[in-house]
Amino acid sequence: MNYSMVKYVLLRLLAVMGALMVLPLIVALIYREYDSAVSFLIISLACGGIGVFFSRKKPTNTVMFAKEGFAITAVAWIFMSLVGAIPFVVTGAIPNYIDAAFETVSGFTTTGGSILTSVEQIEKSVQFWRTFTHWIGGMGVLVFLIAVVPMADGYSMHLMRAESPGPVVGKIVPKVKDTAKILYLIYLAITILEIICLWISGLSFYEAVTITFSTVGTGGFSVTNSGIGGYSTLSQTIIIIFMAMCGVNFTVYYFLIMRKPKEAFAIDEVKFYLGTLVISGFLIGVNIYRAGVLEDAGQCFHHAFFAVTSIMTTTGFGTLDFDKWPEFSRVLLMGLALVGACAGSTGGGFKFSRAIIIVRNARNELNFLVHPKAVKRVYLDGHTVEGTTVKSVSAYLGLYVITLLTSIFLVSLDNFDFQTTVTAVIATMNNIGPGLGMVGPMGNYSEFSYFSKIILMFDMLAGRLELLPILIVMKPKTWKR
Repeated sequence: MNYSMVKYVLLRLLAVMGALMVLPLIVALIYREYDSAVSFLIISLACGGIGVFFSRKKPTNTVMFAKEGFAITAVAWIFMSLVGAIPFVVTGAIPNYIDAAFETVSGFTTTGGSILTSVEQIEKSVQFWRTFTHWIGGMGVLVFLIAVVPMADGYSMHLMRAESPGPVVGKIVPKVKDTAKILYLIYLAITILEIICLWISGLSFYEAVTITFSTVGTGGFSVTNSGIGGYSTLSQTIIIIFMAMCGVNFTVYYFLIMRKPKEAFAIDEVKFYLGTLVISGFLIGVNIYRAGVLEDAGQCFHHAFFAVTSIMTTTGFGTLDFDKWPEFSRVLLMGLALVGACAGSTGGGFKFSRAIIIVRNARNELNFLVHPKAVKRVYLDGHTVEGTTVKSVSAYLGLYVITLLTSIFLVSLDNFDFQTTVTAVIATMNNIGPGLGMVGPMGNYSEFSYFSKIILMFDMLAGRLELLPILIVMKPKTWKR
């Protein structure tokens, strides 16, 4: 293990965290929240000063292999979550540090599950920081670090691969640094576009910015107790569109910018994602209309598509309490939650690309039993999927199930009802936020014990980093020189 590089990246990350806290500081000054402004100023100067001062000298040995990439990524996310919780404690918004850490981990991992029973009592600057964590974590803080901090290109790919979602992570341009810049420019452009649209639709500029952070980061934190349900149908429709956009692989937008629409829409994952979204929205719309949830059919389909898009992209916003919908709709939504969004998006979940590979490989295995001499390959986007990728996806599924069941078993010690326990783990591990029962759209995680909150924080980090980094960092052999 190259400990000097681990230290260097963490210190650089600390400096970036200090710089990012300048934004809530500005918000605090605008809204005359001077006590919070002083808190953010002190934290920002401390983080920035320590990070810059102790990382002035670059390590002599800058070699990073896959082991370092996974370890640095996991440690960096834990580290920034612990640092990011400090403003909540210092400002008094969340006095208990474990609760503050839960809220911060939920923010950075874009889960959106909260321990807060009321968000409107929190100061504007702290609310801003809370939603801003979604935007920071959506694309990945290490991808941002790669884009702005000089690093050896060959080694930084290990960081990007460990942090980015999906079974296969590649460069869209030859250099990793340029790839990171392109991804963040696309991310920033979508952010600015949604802010403008929401502002025009009637939201205040502050609400437009904070809701956009939660939407493009597919997080789900809101700044009002009524959530998104209190906004107009137009504003909700805009949010549906941008949630769906951010659940798509960002490579699609690069192809569109480069005027390659055929390549963009030839991606199998995107076709399955959009098809599933439309069909599921229609089925749930019909189901809740026939059940009499709402009398107006148009509103039924509007809220159905909002719920489907929110759950599929693992954003977690809600307009109605879908926990009160018919059983078919509730089960379908939880099924969509397990699959999640596309690889290379800001969404969580198992990912459509992995699901496609698993299904196609299972089909080939069944054919092999009937025709033992037949040679069958798994195809994705018209190309053969390498055997190592198929193997890694199968291994990921095994680790996913084991982690899920273990977490359910541990959280069950709180003795809550079955649907609350199971869906709480599913919602955190897939970075969704709301589940069913106590953790439904109108509920929260405040009643869980500290032990369960720590388990659920682990699940959020494991889900966002897609298991391997967080599991590898727990192995003693990882830290041997």
